[in-house]
Amino acid sequence: MLSYFLRRLALVIPTFLGITILIFAITRFVPGGPVERMLSQMQSQGDGAASMTSAGGNTALSDEQIAELNAFYGLDKPVMEAYVDWLSRLVTLDLGESTRYYEPVSDMIAERLPVSLFYGGMTFFISYFISIPLGYYKALKHGSVFDSTSSILIFVGYALPGYVVGVLLITLFSYHLEWFPMGGFVGDDFDD
Repeated sequence: MLSYFLRRLALVIPTFLGITILIFAITRFVPGGPVERMLSQMQSQGDGAASMTSAGGNTALSDEQIAELNAFYGLDKPVMEAYVDWLSRLVTLDLGESTRYYEPVSDMIAERLPVSLFYGGMTFFISYFISIPLGYYKALKHGSVFDSTSSILIFVGYALPGYVVGVLLITLFSYHLEWFPMGGFVGDDFDD
């Protein structure tokens, strides 16, 4: 048993490195990085070619400014150096700054974590406190009408995609029964 545990533990490091290499490669080599996204946003927000063009290129930023942005995001470093730098910051829990929202990623996670934990906890609670008693009752009433009907409903539930079930539940509990708000995490009278 100890050897099995040690083998599994030894797989953690290569798995971690493989996942980090994959994530780094996706964010580094896929077109549309942070600089390209900024340039496309600037071009889409501009009202004409004159406001977006400079004397020598097709963007409002000079080559020096683009080089500074690439240096800020570490895109000017060699791949291995950039990966080691990124991985060392990741290991020390420095998640950096979001290239989309321009705020620290750790702050964004801390802001959204309570809502995610709430929904995860509710999902856990509902799934176990409904599934276990339902399975127990189905075992007691094996072959009955209740067993057959609940089995059909369970198979239909598995066959429907999650987003369809979500829309049906929102329609039922929010629109028809008006038990919950249509969207958001707080009610309409939260500010009061």
